[in-house]
Amino acid sequence: MKNLLFSILILTGISTFAQPKGMGKNDTDAKKILDQVSAKFKSFKTVTAKFNLKIENAAGKVQGTKSGVVNLKGTKYRINVTGQEIYSDGNTTWTYDKSSNEVQINKVERSATTITPQKMFTNFYDKDFLYKTNPDVKIGGKMLQEIELTPIDKSKPFFKVLVAVDKASKTIRQTKVFEKNGNRYIYSVISLVPNTALPDALFVFDTKKYPKVEVVDLR
Repeated sequence: MKNLLFSILILTGISTFAQPKGMGKNDTDAKKILDQVSAKFKSFKTVTAKFNLKIENAAGKVQGTKSGVVNLKGTKYRINVTGQEIYSDGNTTWTYDKSSNEVQINKVERSATTITPQKMFTNFYDKDFLYKTNPDVKIGGKMLQEIELTPIDKSKPFFKVLVAVDKASKTIRQTKVFEKNGNRYIYSVISLVPNTALPDALFVFDTKKYPKVEVVDLR
């Protein structure tokens, strides 16, 4: 679940972070772009984004593809991706596996290290990354600004993240996560619609809609 949240939700929102002491300098141009992306996201009351995921090995061979939708509203979120649904009303999280018809229920952790979509959109990499601008890249026929993020903590399972930003709309269009094992996770935003009416019930798992679902309550 943590890998899913990290990779998906880096797509459409980023904010600034304090420069770690003694870790070198960040690119001021990259900071300006990230600040703009952050400000744009923070202006949204709700977000609905459709995305595609492509998984490649070190040789660039496609290992699999998935598609999904993420909805955000305040501290609430819902993620639908091929084979899995994740719900959270801000206090409780439900993770539903379609193949086994099983849902796991957990309390929302509120520690500084807990990964949530809201952190991913606002300050997920606070003090955790160095960043710089790379040359523009052409994706889907459009030139985008590429920003490279490098984790300061070298024990992370990934060593680099490339973020492609549409500077006109101030939104992220693609994210590529490079894992140390050679795998690459490429998430592309298909559409992003802000400020639509999202009922609170959307973020709560309703067992009545899933006949014979097995409930594993870990709270």
